[in-house]
Amino acid sequence: MTSSRSHVRKSGIKSIFITDLAFPLLLFLSSPGIMNIGTIDVYLNKTGSSLQTMVYSEEEQENDAWNMYTERKNIVLEFLCSDLSLHLLKRHHKRIELLKKCSYYIEILPKHLALGDQNHLMLPTTMFQLIDPWRFQRMKKVGSIQTKIQLLLLSELLEQLERGREELVQFLETYDVMTFLSRWDVIRQRLSSLSEQMDHFLALLVPGRLHIKHRLVSDVGVTKIPHIRLVIITKMPVMFDRKESAAHLDWVSLRWFVSSQQPQVEQYELRFKLLEPRAPQDKIHCGIMAVTSNTCEIHNLQPDRLYRFTIKRAEIYTLVYEQWRDSILLKTKPYPEEDMESAMSEPHLSHLSNTQGM
Repeated sequence: MTSSRSHVRKSGIKSIFITDLAFPLLLFLSSPGIMNIGTIDVYLNKTGSSLQTMVYSEEEQENDAWNMYTERKNIVLEFLCSDLSLHLLKRHHKRIELLKKCSYYIEILPKHLALGDQNHLMLPTTMFQLIDPWRFQRMKKVGSIQTKIQLLLLSELLEQLERGREELVQFLETYDVMTFLSRWDVIRQRLSSLSEQMDHFLALLVPGRLHIKHRLVSDVGVTKIPHIRLVIITKMPVMFDRKESAAHLDWVSLRWFVSSQQPQVEQYELRFKLLEPRAPQDKIHCGIMAVTSNTCEIHNLQPDRLYRFTIKRAEIYTLVYEQWRDSILLKTKPYPEEDMESAMSEPHLSHLSNTQGM
């Protein structure tokens, strides 16, 4: 190489930068007896072909990189639009809020029955007589703790899924083609992690089995102790029907319902209270009622006053967790002006009555 470069300098050709392709050409031009036009043309044709090959190779590499980028970008977009869409996350938010308002109970099932099988209603009523009450109370505490943890985990997982979605969107918006491809392993691992979190989240949406560490049935000389399992079941929250509930002059009519459940006979606890009492005797305008229907009327209230009404299920033996109850504010109608004078002159006694229906 040293002798070639010195030979080029002797020929009088000055060159500051010589590429790999141009260097052999200079050798042709500077060598005596090789100045053959046909030979130079052949060489130039070969050089041009090499340059075209290089250009095509670079274009192919760019096309391959772009195709790979598009393919992998579409994988992320599909995940964002299906498993992690904003619409789906909003639905999960609403479902968690609904679960927080539900009532949770322990249900005893024979091991051979599946969850939701109605045949468990044929279970002998003597089952509770066989179960140790103290051990069952302990399992109710375990069920309460398990339910609270499950609700907390659902909220935490949903927050992680939302943060993960924002992270994937940021990858798509800020990374150029080469950065996206160079960090694909990190992005792919993030997709896998979010997919596992979503599976875990969906599994937690359904209350599961309670893990029994101790026997519930005491040794009472029973020859054959039935095989049982405990599960947590939910009941949808009781909600006031705000369209059908109304206040009148000195009474109110209330109606409530349980969404997504078949009508069934249940006991409810209804509370009412006068807000902002104006006199000591106003404190008696409150009370608690046991109602076995989904309607109630409360009479002999004070006109033109604001009352709060609260509804919930009556507590039963198998209840393990219930924190929410629905409330509604209703204001009674004021007296007409012509009746105001006579009403002020008559004593107003307050008592409670209810009308059960349905």
